[in-house]
Amino acid sequence: MPRETGRKVIAQNKRARHDYHVEDTFEAGLVLQGTEVKSLREGRASLVDGYASIDGGEAWLLNVHIPEYTQGTWTNHAARRKRKLLLHRKEIEKLAAKTKEGGLTIVPLALYFKDGRAKVEIGLARGKKDWDKRQSLAEQQAKREMARALRHRNR
Repeated sequence: MPRETGRKVIAQNKRARHDYHVEDTFEAGLVLQGTEVKSLREGRASLVDGYASIDGGEAWLLNVHIPEYTQGTWTNHAARRKRKLLLHRKEIEKLAAKTKEGGLTIVPLALYFKDGRAKVEIGLARGKKDWDKRQSLAEQQAKREMARALRHRNR
């Protein structure tokens, strides 16, 4: 059987990009149980309420929902358990320093398989105010309208 290559996205947190200004992103590995991997391979996960924290020099992913594997037995995992993130020491120290600074949080942006291994893209983010959200929506709509006008003009 050939090795899996490329990037297969399982879940994205579009709400995070709407609610936060993402200042920096990191790619982290995940420590998972067997039934969690099988559930992810079926494309089942939700990052909506998830966040990450630094505790005792280790990075943890909290509140991410990976549903139980349907074919699983008594060995099935808990859906919203605490999962360890695999990051380099320097990255963990950087994240810890930035979050202690205040106003910044760590949110999961995407969950995917990269060359057969489960990875999560986490972002160091600052919360947006309501007027920021309205402004970014207006900018997106303006970009869409300009692209649409250019498409129709080029016909």
